[in-house]
Amino acid sequence: MNWKRASDKAILIEMGNRIRQKRIQKRFKQSDLAHRAGISVYTLQKMEHGQSFNVSTLIQVLRALKELEQLDHFLLPVEISPIDLLHAKDKTTQRVRNPK
Repeated sequence: MNWKRASDKAILIEMGNRIRQKRIQKRFKQSDLAHRAGISVYTLQKMEHGQSFNVSTLIQVLRALKELEQLDHFLLPVEISPIDLLHAKDKTTQRVRNPK
């Protein structure tokens, strides 16, 4: 899937399809997965049909599917180049302020 060109709705649909495929691959009924994840069957059905869901729900479902490691691909850790590291000299950015 071309994530950059996809609409938000298309991304939600794709995520829902992938969750459904993983659930079926692991031979879970919707009711079983929902129970393991601590969510309602209705919430899981909405998720699988590409309706909006929150990140907490995604984490619960991934944990129930034993697929939490998929989050490693979600947002990669920020890596600092060796040169930037030398320039920083232990100055770690704590927050970003708006320029005046």
